[in-house]
Amino acid sequence: MVQHILIFLIFAAAVAYMGWVLYRSFMPNKHAGCAKGCGSCSAIDFSKIQKELEKKAV
Repeated sequence: MVQHILIFLIFAAAVAYMGWVLYRSFMPNKHAGCAKGCGSCSAIDFSKIQKELEKKAV
């Protein structure tokens, strides 16, 4: 019984970690700005893309 609880806790921790990694990969990091501008950052800032498209449309 103790082995099952330990396995469940390890599995739950792994699932939580993978969820955290996925969340961070899709959310823009507000504190660390990318000065390169090459698009190599994994976060997508949709509001910035929308503003740029609006500028081009005008």
